[in-house]
Amino acid sequence: MTRVTLDFGDTMQRDAVPPVSADVIFPSSRFPNYKIGPNNQIMEVKQDSKALTMKEVVARETAHLLEQQKRLSVRDLASKFEKGLAAAAKLSDEAKMKDAASLEKHVLLKKLRDALEALRGRVAGKNKDDVEEAIAMVEALAVQLNQREGELIQEKTEVKKLATFLKQASEDAKKLVEEERAYARAEIENARAAVQRVEEALQEYEQMSGASGKQDMDELMKEVHEARRIKMLHQPSKVMDMEHELQALRVQLAEKCKYSIQLQKELARKMGEETVSQLYELDGTEALGSFLHIQPCSLAVSELSECTIQWYRLACEGGKQEPISGATKPVYAPEPFDVGRILQAEITYGGQTTSVTTAGPIDPAAGLGNYVEALVHRHDIEFNVVVVQMNGTDHTSETIHVLHIGRMRMKLCKGKSSVAKEYYSTSMQLCGVRGGGNAAAQAAFWQVKTGLSFVLAFETERERNAAIMLARRFAYDCNIMLSGPDDRAAPGS
Repeated sequence: MTRVTLDFGDTMQRDAVPPVSADVIFPSSRFPNYKIGPNNQIMEVKQDSKALTMKEVVARETAHLLEQQKRLSVRDLASKFEKGLAAAAKLSDEAKMKDAASLEKHVLLKKLRDALEALRGRVAGKNKDDVEEAIAMVEALAVQLNQREGELIQEKTEVKKLATFLKQASEDAKKLVEEERAYARAEIENARAAVQRVEEALQEYEQMSGASGKQDMDELMKEVHEARRIKMLHQPSKVMDMEHELQALRVQLAEKCKYSIQLQKELARKMGEETVSQLYELDGTEALGSFLHIQPCSLAVSELSECTIQWYRLACEGGKQEPISGATKPVYAPEPFDVGRILQAEITYGGQTTSVTTAGPIDPAAGLGNYVEALVHRHDIEFNVVVVQMNGTDHTSETIHVLHIGRMRMKLCKGKSSVAKEYYSTSMQLCGVRGGGNAAAQAAFWQVKTGLSFVLAFETERERNAAIMLARRFAYDCNIMLSGPDDRAAPGS
């Protein structure tokens, strides 16, 4: 029996394990572990419960990609899609390898089942039962393998879909990247064009600023030359010395003329040619900047306070008389309007009228024309004045005011506050004070508007006459004839 058993064992082993082809590739170095589950189902024992299936890995990666899509840039998104496409290709390759391994498992199970079928016909008893149980396990393993193959086919389909989706997404991302590049290039071109326009505008501005700066420099040079000219007028120099000498000669000439007139009058008296008109005479220099005073020639004539006086302007000797409104005092200071004209005063007393006349036209003040021409280039000229009267009432305060004469208006200021200001208009009047004693040559009458007037005292006769000439010149530029009450402006006055 023992020999038979031994021979049977050797025969069973030889017949039960047929030769295996060398081309078979086993996916693992060991045979998988199986166990019989409920309802006699064969179940594979999992070695690692934490290991994820390929489907779960793909789903997790897809969800991760979709989650990060919103916060990735276009370039990073394209890179992620390319990586996903590569992963999908890798998964496809792994699926192919698993298909090959599954095919090898089918071949191995078929050969094993054939070997067990062959062995079942040769054994009997308990060994036959073991062989049938082994055949049942192989068949169950084949069924489970078919199920796994179905799952693998489904996963393969999903992997193909994912690969297609990732490929399309990658192409869309590439298109989006190209669009963004084109848009970025357009923006760069627009930025370059804007920079070029800014550079051109900057160059144009530099050119304009250079031209305007040159113009400003020219104007500044003109102002500097004018300031030097004014400085020469106010500072001692050879020119000033010559002007002083000329002024002194003119004063001497005026005194000589006055003395000559007195000699002529005395000679007329001695020759018996004295008339009613010689009861009074004019005392003073017949020039702008001085004043004329009516003087009685004898004690027998009436006092001037008892007489009625009226001053006139004459264009020439024996010409038509133009009454000077308000000039009814024994003293009269010629103003710029009187230059080149003859002045005459009529004295009425006791029903009789006599007149006194200047020996010739009123002469201009020396250097006044150059002084006015030097000031006329300024935009605003200032003069220090004292308000003597306001609206015909004496002004007790002797506070220094500033009279501004501009090209469009005149303004009187006290410190930082404005006392009066008005644009040149037909209601404005400006002239010398017509009376007022020895200070009349330094005073001016200014009617700002109807109901507001001032009598202003200047520092010198020169400034008073210059202020009147400047204001009339600026007013004339505004088509306004600025003069005194009831005066008629002559052409070019």
